[in-house]
Amino acid sequence: MASLFPSEEWILELMEVVNQSGDYAKAAEKWEGDLNFIVEPGPGLPKPACLYMDLWHGSCRSAGLFPIGEKNAEFEISAPLATWRQVLDGKLDPIMGLTTRRLKLKGNLMKILKTPKAAIELVNCARQVDTRFPA
Repeated sequence: MASLFPSEEWILELMEVVNQSGDYAKAAEKWEGDLNFIVEPGPGLPKPACLYMDLWHGSCRSAGLFPIGEKNAEFEISAPLATWRQVLDGKLDPIMGLTTRRLKLKGNLMKILKTPKAAIELVNCARQVDTRFPA
């Protein structure tokens, strides 16, 4: 059954996919950093959600859904639900989203741009999660 995006169930499923992905492990072997993915409120999502991932050298050490501000991550990427859906549906490249500011970043963009394949593989993993969106 599909997991609701954004939810604790969804981010934990993504953590499993990431930890089983050889492609992600290879692409992110030099990546160190944790991220907050902020989903801004909109239709079907009355309040913002914060999905957290602690990514370390090709694996995910922890993940979860937390109140905004509870996890102080190195990176914060925020966007409306509709924009996240475009990323997960393959209609918006994550690097293009960051450079055009459709995905708003707090953190060092140059660090992300040094390992763009890691970001792409993370999104490829997210696309493997059976996902449903709020109505």
